[in-house]
Amino acid sequence: MNIPPASAVSRTPPRQHYEEFRAFLEKACGIVLGDNKQYLVSSRLSKLMADNGIADLQALTAKMQMISQRALREAVIDAMTTNETLWFRDMHPYTILRERLLPELQKAAKGPIRVWSAACSSGQEPYSISMCVEEYRMASLGVLRQPVEIVATDLSRSMLELCKTAEYDQLSLGRGLSPERLQRFFEKVPGGRVGSEIYRVKREVTQRVRFQSLNLLDSYLSLGKFDLVFCRNVLIYFSGERKLDILRRIHGTLKPGGYLILGASEGLTDVTQFFQMVQCSPGIIYKAL
Repeated sequence: MNIPPASAVSRTPPRQHYEEFRAFLEKACGIVLGDNKQYLVSSRLSKLMADNGIADLQALTAKMQMISQRALREAVIDAMTTNETLWFRDMHPYTILRERLLPELQKAAKGPIRVWSAACSSGQEPYSISMCVEEYRMASLGVLRQPVEIVATDLSRSMLELCKTAEYDQLSLGRGLSPERLQRFFEKVPGGRVGSEIYRVKREVTQRVRFQSLNLLDSYLSLGKFDLVFCRNVLIYFSGERKLDILRRIHGTLKPGGYLILGASEGLTDVTQFFQMVQCSPGIIYKAL
C-alpha cells in the first residue's frame, strides 16, 4: 500500500469535498460544521488519513459510507468531537443539585433516583455528580433515603473506555477540582513518576456510575426513565431542527416533574410546552411538564 505522507492530506480540502464530508458528519452524529472549517477538519484528520492511506477528504467520505468501515467512521467522529470538559463545570449546577434537587428528590422518590449525564466526554461530569451525591450523603448523617444511579453516555467508544478506568493525570485534575475533593475522592495510582502522577476516582464515587455508548440521534428507549438529565454544552453543535428533536426526546425520558439542566450558554426555545423554567440563584433549570 502506498501511504501518502501527512503533508499530502493536511492541505485545506476543496470546497466540494468539504461539503460532502460536512453533510456526512451531520447525518452520522448531528455535528454541524461551520461554512469555513476546512482547516479544522484538515488539522484533526490529517494523521488519521495518512495512517489509513487515504489521499483526500473525498476518498475518506466515500470510504466511511462502506458498511465494513465502522471502525473508521468511529475514529473520524472521535477526532471531530470536542472532548473538552472540566470538573464541576460552572459550579452552580452542582450547587443546585446538592442543595435543592437531591433533597427534593430524596423526599419524593419511591425508588432509586436516576440521573442521565448525556455526552459525558471524558467522565468529569458524571463523576462530579456522584461526588455531589457523596457529599450530600455525608451531610445527611451518612444515609441516603433512596440510592442514586447515574447513567453516563457518549458517542465516542474510545472515550468511554477511558472513563471506565476512572484514572486522570494531574493536568486534567487541575481543571476545576479543588484540593479538598482531590484528597477526599481520589487515590494515587502506584508506579507514577514525580510530576506525572495518575489518580483514580475512589469506588465510593464510581460505583453509582454506569457508562454506555449512545448517539444522541438514536433511540433513548434502552436508557429507561430519569429524575434528572444533565445535557450540557452539547446542543450547541446541532442544527436547530435536531436540537428540538433531542429536547423533545429527552423530555420523553424524564419522569413527571423531572428536571433538565443545560449548559450556561444554552436555553430552550419552541419547547415551552414540555418544560417550565425554574429560576435558581444563580442559574436556571427546567422542569418537565
